[in-house]
Amino acid sequence: MSVAPLTHQVMLEKNIDVGNIFPKDFKTTVGHADLVINMSGMELPVKPTVPVERWDIRDPIGESEEIYREVRDQIELRVMQLILALRARKKTNQAATSKVDTRRRSLGQ
Repeated sequence: MSVAPLTHQVMLEKNIDVGNIFPKDFKTTVGHADLVINMSGMELPVKPTVPVERWDIRDPIGESEEIYREVRDQIELRVMQLILALRARKKTNQAATSKVDTRRRSLGQ
């Protein structure tokens, strides 16, 4: 099974080729994740040991090409927001763990 042809088409409009992408078994792939994004609208088949975010994303299957584009753009926006949030969290963690040398030093000696 591969992605729906209309999914492939609208993703190519963003220069993203998902032609070789196919659904993978959740139970075998979740062990390699730091975060799970659930867009299925259903409960996950197993409870992951990593954080889970639930995104309410419309399923475009059987809908118009325009709906596919709307869903694609909504997912793109959410991914960009996630990236920014993760970067901000990383900077906060780095600032909290960086050590500043506060010892006094003499000048010129």
